[in-house]
Amino acid sequence: MKFSSFGEKYTGRSGIVDLMADLGEALHTRPDMISMGGGNPARIAAVEKIYKEHLVQLLEAPDGAYEILGKYQSPQGDERLLKQLAALLRDEYGWPVTDRNVAISNGGQSAFYVLSNLLAGRFSDGTHRQIQFPLVPEYLGYADAGLEADFFTATKPAIDILDDHIFKYRVDFDNLVVPDTTAAFCVSRPTNPTGNVLTDAEISQLDKIAVANDIPLIIDGAYGTPFPNIIFNEVSPYWSENTILLLSLSKLGLPGVRTGFIVASEALIQAYATANTILNLACGNVGPAIAGRLFENREVLTISSKMIMPYYRDRALKTMELFIEALGDIPCYVHKPEGAIFLWLWFQQLPVTSARLYEILKAAGVLIIPGHDSFAGLENDWAHAHECIRVSYAQDDAQVRKGVEIIAREVRKLYEKA
Repeated sequence: MKFSSFGEKYTGRSGIVDLMADLGEALHTRPDMISMGGGNPARIAAVEKIYKEHLVQLLEAPDGAYEILGKYQSPQGDERLLKQLAALLRDEYGWPVTDRNVAISNGGQSAFYVLSNLLAGRFSDGTHRQIQFPLVPEYLGYADAGLEADFFTATKPAIDILDDHIFKYRVDFDNLVVPDTTAAFCVSRPTNPTGNVLTDAEISQLDKIAVANDIPLIIDGAYGTPFPNIIFNEVSPYWSENTILLLSLSKLGLPGVRTGFIVASEALIQAYATANTILNLACGNVGPAIAGRLFENREVLTISSKMIMPYYRDRALKTMELFIEALGDIPCYVHKPEGAIFLWLWFQQLPVTSARLYEILKAAGVLIIPGHDSFAGLENDWAHAHECIRVSYAQDDAQVRKGVEIIAREVRKLYEKA
């Protein structure tokens, strides 16, 4: 069978597809495998109970099943929900938004695919524009989103060593160059995979640079504010007319409903709604139905700040301490855990690549994510990219503790042999 250029691209090699397929196969063939590689959120019993109660009440309401299962949404999404979210953002943060500034998506991945290809790629005048990551590493799922080749550019981060075991990436503004071909900045906040949280000053400066270059700033808030608010630092939510903010229900504990939100200028929202209708016809109803109940009385903010964020903050600190103790004198730094649901480990002068370490750890019974696919857009290969791994701490305590022990044991063997 012969495929088009689109078909060749999306049936070819992809870091995220390879990893997801490999993770699924490994878990199928080895049920005892410790999965510390995926992005699935933790099971928080009290939060699950709330969602179940809402879902039952929705289905038991008059015409409830029909409203959820028997209707299409409008192109921009359920109008009542759009008004609810806009009101929440106005009331809580003072953002000058209405329902015309908000759209519903089939999850953050789908939203980024549509938006990035609206803004970048090949233009009718023959020019080619790119999405720029001002800070890498970034989410590996971005890497294959572009329809065109050479879709991303990136700037290496500055690295601050905070103590004997902890480091932090920050935007290297001194070396941040914005070519004429740049279509948009894109950052995730908190950052997947590192757990980094860009400061208020970094976000403000990036937006000023973006405005000066007449490009938007995309902020992927899948783990951020206002929900699920998995941020451990004191930072302010951010939006401006030049900002495209992506939000999601996934890390609230609802990845299966595939529901996200876009907050942007009216013109961009209209363009997105048109394109998304052509590509997806409509968004699903289950996620928006649950979200409507969570937004109505602002319960989503309470769940995020009082139940979800403290759960992950405590686990992040505990898991970091486990790693520091288990790794001992191994030359390893952990990125300062500021948010999200991962730890990012940097093994200095790792005797093998992170891709090879992934295979070694999988054979030993632990799944992690190698770091090299998270540096999309860098022009030159960087040794640092092959010395890092992403580890999830969303599993139960016993699994995490055992996984940490196995990772430390196998990495120690590599350094001893080197």
